[in-house]
Amino acid sequence: MDPFFTLLHSFSSSLSDSELSSLKFLCRGKIGKRKLEAVRSGNELFAILLEQQLITSDKVAFLEGLLKSIKREDLVSQLKQFVEEGEVNVPDDEPDVHEKRLQKAAIEVICENVGRDWKMLVRKLGLSEAKMDRIVAANPFNLHEQLFQSLREWQKWKGKDAKVTDLIKALRGCNMNLVADRVEQKLLPLNTGTK
Repeated sequence: MDPFFTLLHSFSSSLSDSELSSLKFLCRGKIGKRKLEAVRSGNELFAILLEQQLITSDKVAFLEGLLKSIKREDLVSQLKQFVEEGEVNVPDDEPDVHEKRLQKAAIEVICENVGRDWKMLVRKLGLSEAKMDRIVAANPFNLHEQLFQSLREWQKWKGKDAKVTDLIKALRGCNMNLVADRVEQKLLPLNTGTK
């Protein structure tokens, strides 16, 4: 199932009748009057917009404008989240088994040794502020879990490009040399003879 269609379907089911009629009104310059009069649901309206290529999974500015116009900031933020995270990683985009084992060990050490400065590390890895904010909101009083979930998010985002060497480089870039050393020590036995 296409994740973009799923998103549009959820938008459609959350629209009130007055919001739908506002959207139809706003689309008057783009869609013919007769077509618009036949529209009875958000799904039907989105289908026409897709048909006319006014919205696609990588071209959402028009849709974003519509949602802002009807003051549905909640849907705007869902749309932005979709754009930010893109489609779900395909399985062949995963690191190999050895790299996964190294990552798991490295993440354990990092979670045990990095404290309040975890955001600096995660920024260095390139994770967006929005993703960090969502993780903090989901785990408001658990520092360890915030860091762990952020690193998991980084792994998902990077896919097979997620490397332990990047974690160590980011640690050193944040002057967390002691933690970087501990990660390297932990990985040493895992790395010998299994390349």
